Amino acid sequence: MFRRTFWFTTGVAAGVWATTKVNRKLKQLTPESLARTAGNKAIEAGHRIKDRAVGFALDVRDNMAAREAELGDALGINENPELPAPRRHIAIENRNNPKYVEGSAYQTYPYNRNEDH
Repeated sequence: MFRRTFWFTTGVAAGVWATTKVNRKLKQLTPESLARTAGNKAIEAGHRIKDRAVGFALDVRDNMAAREAELGDALGINENPELPAPRRHIAIENRNNPKYVEGSAYQTYPYNRNEDH
């Protein structure tokens, strides 16, 4: 009698365990669960790619600045260069206007409202 009770209890426990495992797997395979899992994995992959890209960009920027400094030292560019004097430019140049004088720093243009009519 004890043997039958033992094996019956063992069979019931195995059935409950197997049913629980199957139900969990079925819930994992529903379309909503699969979509959620795929979305989460895509977000994680995007974060990893972004972190790697940012790290790469920072490394490139640091190495570029170091190489630029090396080249500047080698060519003597990092010293204070003599800059040319600043030039004044006319804000609006109208070279088609007969009153335009080449080379004048400040040119005035009379405005006649009747010219367009």
